[in-house]
Amino acid sequence: MLSPTCRRRAVYFFKLKPLSFLSLSTSSAANSYSSSPESVGSDQLDRLLRLYAHSPSKLSLALSSTSNPPSTTSLRHALKSLPLDSAFSLFSSLPPSLVSPGLAAPLLRRMATPRLLSKALQLLDEMPLGADNSENQKEEMFRCLVDALCKKGSVKEAADLFEHMRDRFKPDLRCFNSLLYGWCKLGKLEEAKYVLVQIRKCGFEPDIVVYNTLLGGFAAAGKMEDAYELMKDMREKGCEPNVISYTTVIQGLCTKGRMDEAMRVFVEMSRVNCSADSVTYSTLISGFCKSGDVKRGYDLLDLMVVKGLRLDPDAYFSLFIAHEQKDQLEEGLELLDRMNKSRCLPDNHVYNVLIRLACKLGELKQACDLWNQMESSGVEPSLDTFIIIINGLADKGDSVKACWFFKQMVEKDLFVTPHYGVLKTLLNSLVREGKVELAKEIWNSVVKSRCELNVCAWTIWIHALFSKRHIKEACMYCIEMLDAGLMPQPDTFVKLMKGLKKLYNRDIAKEITDKVRAMAAERGVSFKMYKRRGVRDLEMKLEAKRRGKNKGKSEKNKRISAQQGRIRAEQKKNTIVDDDNDIDDE
Repeated sequence: MLSPTCRRRAVYFFKLKPLSFLSLSTSSAANSYSSSPESVGSDQLDRLLRLYAHSPSKLSLALSSTSNPPSTTSLRHALKSLPLDSAFSLFSSLPPSLVSPGLAAPLLRRMATPRLLSKALQLLDEMPLGADNSENQKEEMFRCLVDALCKKGSVKEAADLFEHMRDRFKPDLRCFNSLLYGWCKLGKLEEAKYVLVQIRKCGFEPDIVVYNTLLGGFAAAGKMEDAYELMKDMREKGCEPNVISYTTVIQGLCTKGRMDEAMRVFVEMSRVNCSADSVTYSTLISGFCKSGDVKRGYDLLDLMVVKGLRLDPDAYFSLFIAHEQKDQLEEGLELLDRMNKSRCLPDNHVYNVLIRLACKLGELKQACDLWNQMESSGVEPSLDTFIIIINGLADKGDSVKACWFFKQMVEKDLFVTPHYGVLKTLLNSLVREGKVELAKEIWNSVVKSRCELNVCAWTIWIHALFSKRHIKEACMYCIEMLDAGLMPQPDTFVKLMKGLKKLYNRDIAKEITDKVRAMAAERGVSFKMYKRRGVRDLEMKLEAKRRGKNKGKSEKNKRISAQQGRIRAEQKKNTIVDDDNDIDDE
């Protein structure tokens, strides 16, 4: 927390006319940071920068109003938070004493795109550095730029830059490994193999990191034979595969469902005295669960306990998913109890699975009990946890309790952006059950929250009211939406106009029409075309709905016919058996 004195000074600074952050030129920086009679201390300045990192004007004012130079941490916050042009100018104007590769890294990573590559190189050329180690620093920043390009998928640009700069910056294993990672991530394994050849041509011997990166590429692409060949090559070169190497190969085999081969690799690890870790076991457990062999998964979990390995939620998670897929709530609860007894604290991903399963099976009390258990154990529910239980309760008819959870979610500031699915499910359930006032409470809580409502959110609410003939209320909310500066979708407008026509309510219809017409004119949209599009969209939706109903009826009739056919076949079979018995009796 900032001290009261610091906060008062911050208020004083921020009431002044904003000074340009970029006015910190190299010449002024040497004797600078001195313009205010009330200077902020270095520690307090760092806190100010973290507090106001989201506001460029306040950030610039805080820095330009102090005689104390900011720390590297503070500058890094600024370079991450300021608009890119401002951050670029700021970095270019810093004195050499403040510049370091660690400070340049956030800015270079932001500029690591083909469009901004020339600007990044300009920064690399022009940045002020100390004379004693300038080239070493620039080499470090160049590696950072190549790595960032590769991680963002611009591997071709990174490779071209690497070749172009070979004379200036000597190649090293880190740059090669970045290129290798980038090509593997894109699935371009031939290019990755070429990088391996280039490494050896430059006189380097690939290390375990390089080999593991390439193994990851082969495993992700399902090229397991190439992975085996690479491991053989590693041994011949005197680089023994480690636990990461083996786990990577096992993961590739598990992904393809080749569990027998995965177990052979696992046994080979023991043979060469390479101890499997928790990640290896978790990978195998996940593979067996996905292939339907849950018992083998439990056997591996028991083996982890025998080996004394640390059990984490990842080791259990695949088993919970397997039980969910088979609707095995009791088994899931038993596993949760076992997890707690082993002193492995379940995370909210585990609780999400169990709460979703309990709601699916209609065990709403059990779902709420799991929620209470989760909170009492100190695990904070995430947005996904709230959405799961709200959808589950609403689908099973307990919309009142779903509303309570929804309000809790809004109070915790988790509903920052509209999540249309949960909002639509809850509002439609409430309106369908005739609990319109409760639905209005939910909507008002969303309006009062920090959630930025858009046209889609308003449309969900308006359509929910309209669908149950609450036409006047729907129109009132449409007017609120227009007053908020949002234009309704064309089909929503046409639907409301048709509803008002049936109610003979011309006043509201005129008010909405006038507002929409004015908003359309402001946006350069033809009102006549807007209305025609609404009619067309509404007709298309109604036609799609009719087709869906007819398709549903057709599928239902097919199921009934198939069921009747099975019954007739069974009856015929029984008749034949009875006739045979009669013959035997005779």
